[in-house]
Amino acid sequence: MFTGIVAALGRIEAVTPLGSATDADTGVRLTVASGGLDLTDVELGDSISIQGACMTVIEKSAASFAVDVSRESLNKTAGLSEPGDVNLEKALRAHDRLGGHLVSGHVDGLGEVTHFAPVGESHELRILASRDIGKYLAYKGSVTVNGVSLTVNTVNDRPDGCEFSINLIPHTVEVTTLRHLLPGAKVNLEIDLIARYVERILSTSNDNHQAAR
Repeated sequence: MFTGIVAALGRIEAVTPLGSATDADTGVRLTVASGGLDLTDVELGDSISIQGACMTVIEKSAASFAVDVSRESLNKTAGLSEPGDVNLEKALRAHDRLGGHLVSGHVDGLGEVTHFAPVGESHELRILASRDIGKYLAYKGSVTVNGVSLTVNTVNDRPDGCEFSINLIPHTVEVTTLRHLLPGAKVNLEIDLIARYVERILSTSNDNHQAAR
């Protein structure tokens, strides 16, 4: 589990195919510069969130670590297939502060940036999500974008999906990869865990009610 509070801005330094480079089903090994993330308490097998995706450390040095990413994960995420900046967060410990919200590190789907521009001292970010994801988004609810815990400002259901907006303070823009976003960019989205469980409870209650009839 994570909090969605980015601890460091790292960088994917190398992407190495795990199998034949011509095999479309092969995964990759990422070598990631930690960018100031303290790795002294990280052991092999520990989890680190990279751009919002939970990955397992298989190698580490003082200033870098490596993870293996399956083809399935590459197909379902953005920002893990080539060198570039990445948001990093170590797994949550039981006594840590929960500064953001509970984040599993399991990407639910991709969104597309439709707008990103300054508004006063902040930035407005608008993202188009699929309708399957949009049903979990709510005004002032939580959403994770590329591993960053954020608050939803507006929700606009459209025929082609659900567009939602977020207000980013200068600090968030400065210390995360969100500063690199442009319209058309793909982002990793994770819905709020509470919303997921609420839907499950309501759908089960509905089924039980119909069965009782």
